[in-house]
Amino acid sequence: MAKFTKETFIEGLKEMTILEVKELVDAMKEEFGVDPSAVAVAAAPAAGAADAAADAPKTVVLKDAGATKIAVIKLIKEATGLGLVEAKALADNGGNIKENVSADEAEKIKADFEAAGATIELK
Repeated sequence: MAKFTKETFIEGLKEMTILEVKELVDAMKEEFGVDPSAVAVAAAPAAGAADAAADAPKTVVLKDAGATKIAVIKLIKEATGLGLVEAKALADNGGNIKENVSADEAEKIKADFEAAGATIELK
């Protein structure tokens, strides 16, 4: 028996009527116990869930200030509005820099801090 390729199958589908395609889907359900339309429907919400997670509010967390702590302290002061003592304590101990920010803003803050040598985590 010759191998039946994906391309051959698709070419055959192009020549079928809608009724013939429906009958093919029904035959696949019966033969293999698989509903091809259910797979397509199930895949769509999974993609939407990934988009929703990417748009969810983020928390920017300082893990380590790195070697250039003074530059990181300046960035903390700019990002949070904290005073020098509070910003230095945050640089020394780590912690949340900003909470509930958009994903875009969180990525920008992360890039700025990483450029200064800090280690940042987004939650």
